[in-house]
Amino acid sequence: MAVARLRSVVLDCPEPLELARFYARIGGGTPREEDPDWVVLQIPDGPRLAFQRAPGLTPPEWPRADRNAQQFHLDFDAGSTWEELDAAEEEVLAMGARVLDREDYEKKDFRVYADPAGHPFCLCRIEHS
Repeated sequence: MAVARLRSVVLDCPEPLELARFYARIGGGTPREEDPDWVVLQIPDGPRLAFQRAPGLTPPEWPRADRNAQQFHLDFDAGSTWEELDAAEEEVLAMGARVLDREDYEKKDFRVYADPAGHPFCLCRIEHS
């Protein structure tokens, strides 16, 4: 028996509402600002993300484990074709994401980015059955 249920994945960031809007454009849902320092986003059929103001946040550096290593990252299903993955990449880059890893880009089923606050996330090509 579980001790507790997971409620939220919380991301520290300088601007909670801005980052919640970024992820709402990727995964859907509507950010709900509970106060200026705490915003919640329920992704439809997905996790609840919360965004907490953290002035002076130093984002992780991908893939450096020796300096401010990532603590976690989010994976998003961007579709089952390379065309869908390419289209999703175009959109997140236009929204302010930046590429973190281009190594073996054409061979991998995932691509690694940083959100506007610097948190790593991936767009993944998932073969649906």
